[in-house]
Amino acid sequence: MTPQPDPEVGAAVKAADRAHVFHSWSAQELIDPLAVAGAEGSYFWDYDGKRYLDFTSGLVYTNIGYQHPKVVAAIQEQAARMTTFAPAFAVEARSEAARLIAERTPGDLDKIFFTNGGADAIEHAVRMARLHTGRPKVLSAYRSYHGGTQQAVNITGDPRRWASDGAAAGVVHFWAPFLYRSRFYAETEEQECARALEHLETTIAFEGPATIAAIVLETIPGTAGIMVPPPGYLAGVREICDKYGIVFVLDEVMAGFGRTGEWFAADLFDVTPDLMTFAKGVNSGYVPLGGVAISGAIAETFAKRPYPGGLTYSGHPLACAAAVATIQVMAEEGVVENAARLGADVVGPALRELAERHPSVGEVRGVGMFWALELVRNRETREPLVPYNAAGAANAPMAALGAAAKAAGLWPFINMNRTHVVPPCNVGEAELKEGLAALDTALAVADEYTE
Repeated sequence: MTPQPDPEVGAAVKAADRAHVFHSWSAQELIDPLAVAGAEGSYFWDYDGKRYLDFTSGLVYTNIGYQHPKVVAAIQEQAARMTTFAPAFAVEARSEAARLIAERTPGDLDKIFFTNGGADAIEHAVRMARLHTGRPKVLSAYRSYHGGTQQAVNITGDPRRWASDGAAAGVVHFWAPFLYRSRFYAETEEQECARALEHLETTIAFEGPATIAAIVLETIPGTAGIMVPPPGYLAGVREICDKYGIVFVLDEVMAGFGRTGEWFAADLFDVTPDLMTFAKGVNSGYVPLGGVAISGAIAETFAKRPYPGGLTYSGHPLACAAAVATIQVMAEEGVVENAARLGADVVGPALRELAERHPSVGEVRGVGMFWALELVRNRETREPLVPYNAAGAANAPMAALGAAAKAAGLWPFINMNRTHVVPPCNVGEAELKEGLAALDTALAVADEYTE
């Protein structure tokens, strides 16, 4: 679709937004939201007709891009047939979505509890784990994000937690492996893995194994920096959980449904959790949907004992119809395979070439359509480009990078000292190269702040 400029309508949209919309995670008077006129595939555009290649996939959820005609048609067809129905009933779209998801989850995660998104999926996974074990505590990692609701944000291990953390949520944080900024003085992945597992088991020992219901981990942390765990780490966590009777919860809200070049990132590590949360890519965000995939042992806990939780819109027919169509599109069009191929053959090599040319790039890491560049002032010392949780003037280098990317027609995903490369999983090779060229231009601005 060719964008048609209409600045007058854009001004009206912007004025209404500024007057009435309260935005997430923002100081309301310090933000300037772009008024978006339309989107298609890997692009969106504003009312001035400027088009952007979306290297954010929305909020890392448009895994099949914007406005895929088959998914749009499925939503329209479901709306004409049955727009909504209460969750206590068996509905075709809901049943079929659950079946298709269960076919792709690892191991025996064959029961699906539908939620409205990722945060409430975490809320319910933790509730299930506590009821299943009769234990109160949850362990989760620093450098993680699990959602903005009360329990989920307390499980989160980044600064978004701080304002809501009253230290009463029964959550204990620990360090997961991240060799580039190791907390364990490791020099190799093998050392980082072994020492991180030892640290986790020591934390469990001092917290009391009999008090811990669950360990919650992002299979590959997303907004925290896409730190792919070293070989053996997730398998080691699985063994620790089995040893102490702890429920292992993997958060696949961001990494799932093709993002890593597999249906789920857990498949990369041959690990099956007890509970797995999902959302985002399950229907490319076209209608809000999330859920918890539940193992046989935990499902059995609630076979004759009521599960004390639910949501009015659990398994909403429109959302589930979108999920069915999305999963079918991904299978028919080889979207998962496309993410794996382009990640290995195009994105990875191109980002490593950028790292060689740009002193601001300290590390490249990722898999599939899930990549991050760690940005630094000094490669030798690994000093971050901006301080941890920087804002205002202290964040000027990252703001300049973002502005340069947008000027080049690329909408970037920037968080703290990282820029992420997370385009739709069905992005074309030409589009990818266009975006990587724009990123190359923007990184030259970040280079100006290096030593």
